[in-house]
Amino acid sequence: MSIGSTIRERRRELGLVQAEIADLSGVSERFVREVEADKPTVRLDKLTALANALGLELTLSERR
Repeated sequence: MSIGSTIRERRRELGLVQAEIADLSGVSERFVREVEADKPTVRLDKLTALANALGLELTLSERR
């Protein structure tokens, strides 16, 4: 599952529209749309804020 689809699925589980989660996380609605569309380059600080607002955590792990 991609980051974008995970973000979208969680947002929908919480019953939020893109504008609402954008306001809650302090990012633009455009940024939310871009993340959910799997834009290949996004700002990590904004992605972290979006994930936090959704109750998600970004983690790194070693590739196998």
